[in-house]
Amino acid sequence: MLNKFWKWYEKNYRVIASLTALLFLLQIVHLYWLSTDIVFFKLFRHAFWDPGNFWTTVIALVDYTEIPAIITSSILYIHQYRTNKENRFHSILFLLLINSQWLHLFWITDEVVVAQFTGTALVAIPIWLSWCAIVIDYLELPVIYDTIKKAFLSLKKKVV
Repeated sequence: MLNKFWKWYEKNYRVIASLTALLFLLQIVHLYWLSTDIVFFKLFRHAFWDPGNFWTTVIALVDYTEIPAIITSSILYIHQYRTNKENRFHSILFLLLINSQWLHLFWITDEVVVAQFTGTALVAIPIWLSWCAIVIDYLELPVIYDTIKKAFLSLKKKVV
């Protein structure tokens, strides 16, 4: 059964890699918001971009596309681990980087970080934990770059 899946995966790799890259490109919007509205506010006491309530809601919804991006990229790096013996460290490293996002998604969310930074949190957590959550968010940047690169390379090839 697993062999059937991997054959299907290899046959559809170009589409899957492109879809994964597209899902991650949406995360750039979220990271831009995080940097300019949250991080800069905490560092400089001035938000460099305040998208307003409507766009903040849209950005929050876009952030949920991170879940399928984590899943599809994890499968991508498991596939890479299986097929590329020379690049196994890279596959494991990127699996760790992208799956660290689960901590941020289910433990210290953006809402918790915003509440901590603005002083509106119902339960105080150490500020360094909020910074850890932000750093975890940025750990997806190398994976975003790599999946976009893989998508472009797969589209350039006629045969995967």
